[in-house]
Amino acid sequence: MPKIFQNKIALITGASRGLGRAVAKNLAKNGAELILVSRTISALESLDDEIKSLGSNSTIVPMDLEDNDTIDLLGGEIHKKWGKLDILVSCAGIIGDITPVAHLSPKLWNKVINLNLNVNYRIIRSFEPLLKISENADAIFVSDSKNLELNPYWGAYNISKLGLEALVNTWKKEINLTNIKAHIFIPEDMDTQLRSSFMPGEKNKNLKQPDEIASKLTKLIRKI
Repeated sequence: MPKIFQNKIALITGASRGLGRAVAKNLAKNGAELILVSRTISALESLDDEIKSLGSNSTIVPMDLEDNDTIDLLGGEIHKKWGKLDILVSCAGIIGDITPVAHLSPKLWNKVINLNLNVNYRIIRSFEPLLKISENADAIFVSDSKNLELNPYWGAYNISKLGLEALVNTWKKEINLTNIKAHIFIPEDMDTQLRSSFMPGEKNKNLKQPDEIASKLTKLIRKI
């Protein structure tokens, strides 16, 4: 059976767990070569082993995206080693405290806005030239349906994700005539470690597994 992403170079942030990990394995099964970005070295190493067992190759990049300047450095290293980027999947993100806006500490506010919004601006800025070198490039950014309701106590998270969607939609118009296609992906509620951090002890049979959602996400990527 042909591997539809053979010879494609794919970068995934937040790759060590949850949706990012599931997307990495899905792409690996279909022949992509992976660049895996996360802070957790041990989780990246175990994912690297899984990807090798699937017959694909990966490069692990343990880095803290909150140090925005490292994103530029990564862009330079990708250019040196591969000369292009075909697929970008930005899964990294945090929720922060679920609390009234007036109770949020400035430090936590800045952390949520930085990782969920500023980091993605830096990713676009650093990786757009690499995506343009690809024959067909896809950039996917993960958002959340909670933005539609603006529920109380989710202020920093909601605003960061609304900002992300505005950022990506603006960029989409700017790259309309290029080889890059940008996507905003809104997953269904998933059974992940991130969700259990704010819904401890939840018993919800309707939660989707990350592997199932990853399959839907990869369908957005052009095959040729």
